[in-house]
Amino acid sequence: MNAMSISERRPWKTVSPARIGTYAFLLVCALFFAMPLFIMLMTSFKTMEEIRSGSIFSLPSAPDLGAWVKAWSAACTGVACDGISVGFWNSVRILIPSVILSVLLGAVNGYALAHWNFRWAGIAFGLLMTGAFIPHQVYVYPLVQLFAWSGTFGTLAAIIAVHVIFGMPVMTLIFRNYFVSIPEEIFKAARMDGAGFWWVFFAIMLPMSTPIMIVAVIWQVTGIWNDFVLGLIFAGRENLPMTVQLNNIVNSQFGEREYNVDMAATILTALVPLVLYFISGRWFVRGIAAGAVKG
Repeated sequence: MNAMSISERRPWKTVSPARIGTYAFLLVCALFFAMPLFIMLMTSFKTMEEIRSGSIFSLPSAPDLGAWVKAWSAACTGVACDGISVGFWNSVRILIPSVILSVLLGAVNGYALAHWNFRWAGIAFGLLMTGAFIPHQVYVYPLVQLFAWSGTFGTLAAIIAVHVIFGMPVMTLIFRNYFVSIPEEIFKAARMDGAGFWWVFFAIMLPMSTPIMIVAVIWQVTGIWNDFVLGLIFAGRENLPMTVQLNNIVNSQFGEREYNVDMAATILTALVPLVLYFISGRWFVRGIAAGAVKG
C-alpha cells in the first residue's frame, strides 16, 4: 500500500514510450542547435596547427586567446586592420537611437490606434500593417534616392531612419495588441479627469507596458544588430556595422585562412543578442503572452 501511494504521488517517475520519445526529440533538437556553437567556440581557442591536425569536435589541448585578440583589434576588414571593434562601436551608435525611436514611436502609434478612435483609424492600421509584409528590398531604391536627394545618404542619420521606418509596423502591432488588452475603464477614467493624449500615455499607459516594452526592445535589438543588407547600403563607409565588418574579415584574408579568427569574430558579433536573450528570455515570453490576450 505504501509503495502504491508513493508511486501515485510521483507520476513523473513512470516511464512511457511517449515520454522517452519526447525527451529524445528535445535532446536531438538541442544538439542540432548547440553543436555549431560548440564547434565555433572550440575552434576559436585553437591554434591553426591544432586545427589542421585535429578533429573539429576535439577540445583545445592548450586554449589560446590569440584569435580573440586578433579578431577584436587586429584583423583586417579591408584596407584597415583594426579588427571588429570598430564595427562593434558603429553598431552601438546605430542601435541605441534606432531602438529608442522605433519603440517609442511604435508605442505612441499603438496607443493611438487602441484607445483613440479617430477617423480612418482602421484604414491607417491596415496600411501600416501592409508595409510589414512587403519585402524590404522593394523600398531600397526609393529610399536611396530620397536620402541622396536630402544629402544624408551614407550617414549615421540615414541608417537610423531606415531602421526606425522598417521597425514601425511590427512595433505598432505589438503595442496596439497590448494596449487593447488593458481595461478601457482605466483610459475612460483618466479622460473624465481631464487628462489629454500625452498625459494618459506617459503617466498611465507607458508605466503599465513594461512587459511588452521588454519584448519590443529585444525584438528591435536583435533585428538591428543582426542586420547586414541595410547597414551595407545606407550606413556609409565610416559607419559600417559589425555584421558588415565580420563579412569583410572573412573575405579579406590572403594566403592561409585563419579559421580560429573567423570563429572568434563570429562569436563576438553574435554576443550581444545572445547575452540579451539569456538575461531576459523569460521576460520576452511573458511579454508575448501578455500581448496575446486580445487582437
